[in-house]
Amino acid sequence: MKRRDFGQYCGLARALELVGERWALLIVRNLIVRPRRYSELQTGLSGIPTNVLATRLKELEQAGIVERQVAPAPARGVVYALTEVGRSLEPALLSLARWGATQLGDPQPGDVVTPEGAVLSLRTAFQPAKAAGLTASWEIHVRDAVVHAVIADGELVTGLGPAPVEPDLVMVPQLADDQLAAYRVIIAVMRDGLVELRGDRELLDTFLRVFTVPLAA
Repeated sequence: MKRRDFGQYCGLARALELVGERWALLIVRNLIVRPRRYSELQTGLSGIPTNVLATRLKELEQAGIVERQVAPAPARGVVYALTEVGRSLEPALLSLARWGATQLGDPQPGDVVTPEGAVLSLRTAFQPAKAAGLTASWEIHVRDAVVHAVIADGELVTGLGPAPVEPDLVMVPQLADDQLAAYRVIIAVMRDGLVELRGDRELLDTFLRVFTVPLAA
């Protein structure tokens, strides 16, 4: 599969040459959350053909954006992780995701929301100015997925699974069976009070204030 070459001495053109191919930025999105095995990437990128995943990973490795690492004990084998160059893509990725969220429209049949997408939505929606000096932690349980957000003196850490500290508030949005677990749907449900809370209930309002941006036009 021949990669595109725009032949232009332009930063945007070069960026698109490196990460503009189909699926490339979604691979970066998932690896921003944490390193992944090949099989985990394939599972987390519903619909990606295995040959495309292999090709994209090879291209991203050659570009110095992704590297292979030995999985830490007690796990074994190889995982894919972002290099320092790859991690530096996060601000641009969040800006692009923030813009794209305003263009989403209504979900279409067959659309899915991945746990990695949920973590990215938290980072995209985070408003640092409203979190200045704040220290608090949340877990969000949505069906079978758990994500966390921890703010320490205004600095955000998010990820998959339970929070690394005892969360101040656990939130379980009460979604209908036919509701897509999209970020804006979860926020709307929680604003309507359709959420089970365990912990400091006042931190629900704090969460909605700190993690809310206009995600749809």
